Amino acid sequence: MANFIPCNFRTFSVSASLNGSPQLSGPVILELPLDLIRRPLMRTRANDPQKVKELMESIAEIGLQVPIDVLEVDGKYYGFSGCHRYEAHQQLGLPTILCKVRRGTKETLRFYPSDVLFSFAQ
Repeated sequence: MANFIPCNFRTFSVSASLNGSPQLSGPVILELPLDLIRRPLMRTRANDPQKVKELMESIAEIGLQVPIDVLEVDGKYYGFSGCHRYEAHQQLGLPTILCKVRRGTKETLRFYPSDVLFSFAQ
């Protein structure tokens, strides 16, 4: 279950649907389990191990300062920014990551290149 995280740097809109679940009407900051975020299927470049190591040290010391960007489409989450931060969380063994979540449609997914948009085979 995703948790809403207080955020003092921006205001986000959330409304309730007919069934009472929150509906995103603008970007929201959520703490999401890593395994719910669709991972990169095809990357044009590998993550920089030194950058991942530096992020791991920073995250372990002060926490994640900048959420990764995630697109929610039909209840599935697709990451499109933050591969180094995502990998740092994985290597640290952290189960969740702070995400800026925007709602999109299947049509929206066509606008993201496959090397940027996370995909997942499970």
